[in-house]
Amino acid sequence: MTALQVANAIEEGMKEVLPNVEYVKIPMADGGEGTVQSLVDATGGTVEYTTVTGPLGDKVEAFYGLFGDGKTAVIEMAAASGLELVPSQERNPMVATTYGTGELISIALDQGVERIIIGIGGSATNDGGAGMIQALGGRLLDAEGNAIPFGGAGLARLDRIDLTHLDKRLAHVTVDVACDVDNPLTGPKGASAIYGPQKGATKEQIEVLDANLAHYARVISRDVGKDIEEVPGSGAAGGLGAGLLAFLPAELRRGGDLVIEATKLEEAVRDSDLVITGEGGINHQTIHGKTPICVAKTAKKYDVPVIALAGSLTDDYSNVYDHGIDAIFSIVPGAVTLEEALKTGYENTKNTARNLAAVMAVR
Repeated sequence: MTALQVANAIEEGMKEVLPNVEYVKIPMADGGEGTVQSLVDATGGTVEYTTVTGPLGDKVEAFYGLFGDGKTAVIEMAAASGLELVPSQERNPMVATTYGTGELISIALDQGVERIIIGIGGSATNDGGAGMIQALGGRLLDAEGNAIPFGGAGLARLDRIDLTHLDKRLAHVTVDVACDVDNPLTGPKGASAIYGPQKGATKEQIEVLDANLAHYARVISRDVGKDIEEVPGSGAAGGLGAGLLAFLPAELRRGGDLVIEATKLEEAVRDSDLVITGEGGINHQTIHGKTPICVAKTAKKYDVPVIALAGSLTDDYSNVYDHGIDAIFSIVPGAVTLEEALKTGYENTKNTARNLAAVMAVR
């Protein structure tokens, strides 16, 4: 379900018991998958579909969002350059490119936006954002003056960077990057070492990719004047974080904080008596910037109680009680398969919300 569908189910269930309560629905996300849909729903915007270059150079159907006011675009880089676009047996960060992400940025600029929000999770790439900047007019050249090939392997041939023809519209927009990891570009905690294996890189390729990104960083430092190799988050999305910092007027921010700001969540929470949030599964990772914790922290600024609903709860879910969540309920009524749980998600959410309201009404 989308965040708005979940919010609708909660409202529908609670209204069966508490029909006269005012319900305010704000679809949330944390900068990853679903961020475009959540922000579009929250702002009365639209999802736009387009064709761009996929990670392996073929054409794919991608999407981006426009806020209701038309002044902000939101992009999930995974929609154009994501791991899910590549069959597992074809994954190869040596050749995978972020060119399509650059095309999405260019298309968003065509809409006349003043701000672009980019979520950079789930990438199939390890090119440091080289493809992205090529799509936006930057020239990454080898010693003979030819454009370097796509992918992490192509960075080895980089001799110089020419930004003379970079899209001039970039200078007039604000770029906020939803980035929830702090990996540097290179080294044992860098883009290649940590995320390369899931993208299909062998141990030998990881060494090559890491060396190529280090070379890329040196050329950026020399030609662009920005030292991005050790910046926390520069290794996100195969180094796309570094490319955005180097070439665009970009700032890396926590995804949940970006969404909270864009949806004006705090204004709504301030006057609320109860906040209900949730996610598909609540576990030990939830406290690390996931949606429920971002919402709970906002609510606790105003001492508003927070209840979370989830599809599944792992044995270690209780750590969220120390981070602003007061109570948690699983919506699943019994032992079921994942397929069954997904099919009945709306009804289960509605029924759980109805029971929650009934408890609140017993006084």
